[in-house]
Amino acid sequence: MTDQRVNAAAAEVEMETFGALKDKEPQKEPRSQWKDVWDQLRKHKGALIGGGFLLFITLFVLIGPWVWRVDPKALDIRNKDLRPIYTLLWDGDAKTLWSRPLGTDNLGRDIMATLIAGGRASLAVGWAAMVLSLVLGTVVGVCAGYFKKLDGILMRVTDLFLSLPILPLLLVAVTLFRQPLRAAFGPEGGMFILIVGVIGITSWMPTARIVRGEVLALKEREFVLAARSIGTKPGQIIRRHLLPNVVSPIMVSATLGLAAAIIAESALSFLGVGFPSDFPTWGKLLADAVPRMEEFPERVMLPGILISVTVLSVNYLGDGLRDALDPRSRGR
Repeated sequence: MTDQRVNAAAAEVEMETFGALKDKEPQKEPRSQWKDVWDQLRKHKGALIGGGFLLFITLFVLIGPWVWRVDPKALDIRNKDLRPIYTLLWDGDAKTLWSRPLGTDNLGRDIMATLIAGGRASLAVGWAAMVLSLVLGTVVGVCAGYFKKLDGILMRVTDLFLSLPILPLLLVAVTLFRQPLRAAFGPEGGMFILIVGVIGITSWMPTARIVRGEVLALKEREFVLAARSIGTKPGQIIRRHLLPNVVSPIMVSATLGLAAAIIAESALSFLGVGFPSDFPTWGKLLADAVPRMEEFPERVMLPGILISVTVLSVNYLGDGLRDALDPRSRGR
């Protein structure tokens, strides 16, 4: 009888202890990684401002032609060399027209319309070249990091591309392949393919190095070793285990690649080896405005400001993504 009471008391104590340790509230669902990333990104004011401006300028150049219905190539000699309307603040005698708020160039083309059209071309080249460089860099980085036999060859090729002077290489490539591509795809389509290809092929190396380093660390993790031990093919391991885990550095590299591609396209257009002379881009508008820069400084300032602020916003967004995607900065 005494033993039964002792056992019953011990059972009651055990139940009380278990009840004290048991969670009284319902278990919460685990937080999503991307929700944590968004929470961290919201704290980065520079990234929010940069992302907001990038979204604004993208919508501006995409929706602008439907809002501002002026042909950027239309010539109006009677209204050439108009000044922006804001110049009336300090020069009451300035030649302005309210239907042309940013003025016109020496051929009477509307500057607002040319900025919108030029932004579409510059951003299209930037996004396309960035995607191409990411694809090339990711393929090279994954192959170099996972396949030991290819590592030495691919990294030496990467070092070779890194040692080349990029701007002279761009100029030589554009000069050599401009006429064949123009004949095959037209003046504008051929130059678009050429500029995107040249910029993408010469800017994949940083992405390849970053992805290779991540893959070298990941392929020694337990889940990859377990997949290899059960006979999973390398292609399936790369698709299911490696690529999803290198998305974070690829996203950061994408922002840097976009900024570099916009600058490269603007430099080519400024040097006169980009799109045709009647096809506006921000770099081309900047080059056309240089001869009369002292007389009409706004023609240099407007495309220059758009290029600078767009690149700056992309860089701020990249810094915010880098901090948000770093687990150590999220307090884990």
